[in-house]
Amino acid sequence: MEHNVKKVFVAGGTGFLGYYSCLQFLERNILVDTIALPNEIDLEGWFPKSIGLNFGNMFEMSREDLVKLFSKKDYDTFVYALGPDDRFVPMKPAYTFFHEKLVIQAKKICQAAKDAKIKRCIIMNSYFSHFDRVYHGKLSKNHPYIMARRQQEQELIALGEPNVFDVMILELPYIFGTMPSRKPLWREFFLSYFEKYKTIYFPWGGGTTVIDVKDVAKAVVAAAFNGHHGGIYLIGDKNLTFKELISLMIEASSSKKRYRSVPPIIAAFGAKKIDKLSYLQGKESGLNHFKLMLQIQNKKFYCNPMQYKKELGYDELHFKEENDVINSIMETIKACYE
Repeated sequence: MEHNVKKVFVAGGTGFLGYYSCLQFLERNILVDTIALPNEIDLEGWFPKSIGLNFGNMFEMSREDLVKLFSKKDYDTFVYALGPDDRFVPMKPAYTFFHEKLVIQAKKICQAAKDAKIKRCIIMNSYFSHFDRVYHGKLSKNHPYIMARRQQEQELIALGEPNVFDVMILELPYIFGTMPSRKPLWREFFLSYFEKYKTIYFPWGGGTTVIDVKDVAKAVVAAAFNGHHGGIYLIGDKNLTFKELISLMIEASSSKKRYRSVPPIIAAFGAKKIDKLSYLQGKESGLNHFKLMLQIQNKKFYCNPMQYKKELGYDELHFKEENDVINSIMETIKACYE
């Protein structure tokens, strides 16, 4: 069933995912508003003036103030693209941080959207939630970030009501692309771990689905039009082994590094040093790196792109051809090493 989408509020519209979602709505001549942190980034010269821009910190705003913000216009759709991902390493305990940002704050903000009579809500989540269900909660038991993501899904779907406040979840994988004014985070939060080594060692047998950020935006728009309450959609463009993915990254960075697959337990003991360093700094990652190598990076976390596109009615929305995610990977990594 296609819903009427006319006015959209995107929480996080100046961020990576929210920005491209805003652009995709604009392509369909849909009114889009968003909010940015005061002095967060210089928006001059690149941020479209056709996007209505408010300023404030939604995490610090009261529910009452948020309701006033969402009641300024008769919005029919709310997109939630806020919150840290698994790359952020907070002060320990990690679960307290991720639960506050991904569950408590998300519920407060989405409740305000519901109170303001917005009818539909799309939540950006992680594909780790999908695979935690596949492995019967084994991942969330060992990784605070994944536990918070699972709870985010459960709490926000429970907050929704069919035909009153429909809540849809997009479970997102590794995302590539660039945006104005910001460097991609891949170098700082992934590639930096390997920079002092001539060989990149990674567990054998693993792989992931990947997607271009512009195709994430299409999924957001499709969910706004065709998603149903409680719908959880696993999103992805292409499935790659980690050997294929990291080899592309090495090529794009013009590096002479080599890639070598090793038994997961060997990779796990090497990755354990990452958590030890964080611990000495008073921090804790949302992903236990020792367990990460044994439970995630040695598995094929793949997606069937045809399934979610059928469920979200891509054909009737007449999207243009997919972006080339391989080219997107190359361009993303090149931008990391300008």
